[in-house]
Amino acid sequence: MISLRQHAVSLVAVFLALAVGVILGSGLLSDTLVSGLRDDKDDLNAQLQEQYERANRLDARLSAADEFEATIAPRVVRDELRDRTVLVVTTPDTDPGDLDATVRTVEAAGGRITARLALTDTFLDVSAGDLLRSTVAQVVPAGVQLNTGAVDPGSLAGDLLGAVLLVDPATGDTRGTPEERVLTLNTLRSGGFVTYEDGAVEPAQATVVVTGERAATDEQSAAGGNRGALLARFAAAVDTRGAGTVLAGRPGAATGSGPIAVVRADAALSSAVSTVDDLDRESGRITTVLALREQLDGGSGRYGTGPAAAAVTVGSAAR
Repeated sequence: MISLRQHAVSLVAVFLALAVGVILGSGLLSDTLVSGLRDDKDDLNAQLQEQYERANRLDARLSAADEFEATIAPRVVRDELRDRTVLVVTTPDTDPGDLDATVRTVEAAGGRITARLALTDTFLDVSAGDLLRSTVAQVVPAGVQLNTGAVDPGSLAGDLLGAVLLVDPATGDTRGTPEERVLTLNTLRSGGFVTYEDGAVEPAQATVVVTGERAATDEQSAAGGNRGALLARFAAAVDTRGAGTVLAGRPGAATGSGPIAVVRADAALSSAVSTVDDLDRESGRITTVLALREQLDGGSGRYGTGPAAAAVTVGSAAR
């Protein structure tokens, strides 16, 4: 017969064995787990290093492609804009490097820049829309009739500036007098809507609007979307007054409510204004010049690598 003492000793032995088993098992499991995690970390580090090296190789190839394109750009665009005049309009987020490279490419194509007009943050501020509208109404030259369809601030300002800064594509004549042109520009500058360098500002045949990509990152606010729409309508209104308009910017401008995205989403706008969404690359600058030439010849297109782009460049196969 098992005594109470023997029974107690047996129970203690069982619990001791369980405790030893748990301790030994936990140590083994811990070692296995740590070893597995260490192996996974090594694998992830190896994969990450491989991706870094791949990214570096791609960056090097992209830089080489840009260098090559920059070298041949003058040959590609030669005489594409010969004896043509171009108005350049910029936005607050325009990258200075993109602007300078675009101007160089236009000039390499034989084009002549007649003026550089910079739109300000106030111009694109939805809260200043009524003030912009009233300012435009005050300085319409006597011989200029604004389009009846231009009712929003962007369209009104684009229609007015197109009228005074572009020649009539049908006749080649300027609209208004030089004095009226100066009055219009000075009034808009005094209102904080535009800036430009003092001196002779001559009317041009075509327009390139150079933007960046900030509008696409302004989605948090309602004004962000309005900025893109305002600029898109501005470009479209300018286009109606001249022989052609190209809206060119960085990739972000072709996403969300960016100005290029707004143009591409509207069939009427995209059939009139050409868009280029890779102005940060040399290929985009070449395409901007080719698109200007296409506009002067009566065509339009959506170019680049972003959403809704129809082709990489002018004359390339549709995507």
